[in-house]
Amino acid sequence: MPNNLTYAKSGVNIRSADKFVKFISKITSKNDKKKNLNNIGNFGSVTKIPSYLKNIHLVASTDGVGTKIEIANQLNKFDTIGIDLVAMSVNDILVQGAKPFIFLDYISINKIVQKKLKDIFKGIIYGCKISNCELVGGETAEMPGTYSKDKFDIAGFCVGLVQESELLKKKNIKTGNLVVAIPSSGLHSNGYSLVRHVIKKNKINIKKNKKLKKWLLEPTKIYVNELNKLNKLKLVNGCAHITGGGIKDNLSRIIPRGKSAKIDLGKIKTKRVFSWLKKNKISDKEMLKTFNCGVGFVIIIKKNNFNKIKKYFNKKYMPYAIGEITTGNSKVIINGKINW
Repeated sequence: MPNNLTYAKSGVNIRSADKFVKFISKITSKNDKKKNLNNIGNFGSVTKIPSYLKNIHLVASTDGVGTKIEIANQLNKFDTIGIDLVAMSVNDILVQGAKPFIFLDYISINKIVQKKLKDIFKGIIYGCKISNCELVGGETAEMPGTYSKDKFDIAGFCVGLVQESELLKKKNIKTGNLVVAIPSSGLHSNGYSLVRHVIKKNKINIKKNKKLKKWLLEPTKIYVNELNKLNKLKLVNGCAHITGGGIKDNLSRIIPRGKSAKIDLGKIKTKRVFSWLKKNKISDKEMLKTFNCGVGFVIIIKKNNFNKIKKYFNKKYMPYAIGEITTGNSKVIINGKINW
């Protein structure tokens, strides 16, 4: 009997994977101007910490984009979810005052399809570019026995740097501080299982719905540029990335003992995608628990700094006050109702 069993016959094409790695190496070397070490293709990634930074802390975060990838699959559009992937991790480390430094990605897929992977990767590159961080490596795994046809998943890992003096700590948050909302770009990358349930229940063909096609794959807003400027000027006492769990759950993670964030939902400027979802018999409580509802990021500042921070944002993401910090034992107090 001839020895004709191969890895390719089992469903894994190493040549196709090598071709994709060459594409990654080419595009990263072209786009990353500050890169001084060739990391792509090596066993480990080596990055030098700038010598002018002293007393440095590393801040790390890892995340994915959830079932937003199923929407990308349905629409056969993959050039934005890479941006989402970067956004979910870099926005997290901003909460500690860190600047994104390096990023790694992980893609697992049923079968390597060059165009699909290249589109995803172009989004990752763009996300790293606007986050001012270096893509230093990653992994692409072809897993035919784990994923069914066309299925895949992506994950990202980010490390940021922050000097001790610029680390955002809970103790910085004081009674009388203002709680300020920064708008989201839309759904970001949370709540998509509920969104998909609404679509399925209502038998909506999203391929034929221009409005939903735009809303559902709108990339997650990356807040790095604005927040780094505010942190450098020491204008932020605390902040929260509003993801799964909504405003209440995420804000409660940063409020110190003896303090409460008193939020007026009536001040929230929601977006049309959330108004559409609300019409599908989803309660206010469920909406607030599942989605950002139009608030992608929250910063806590001194009241007299409010006008100072506004000049660092464009009109689309202009901050506005939604509450204040008071003395109390309930970390977040919710009042009022969103005008859907």
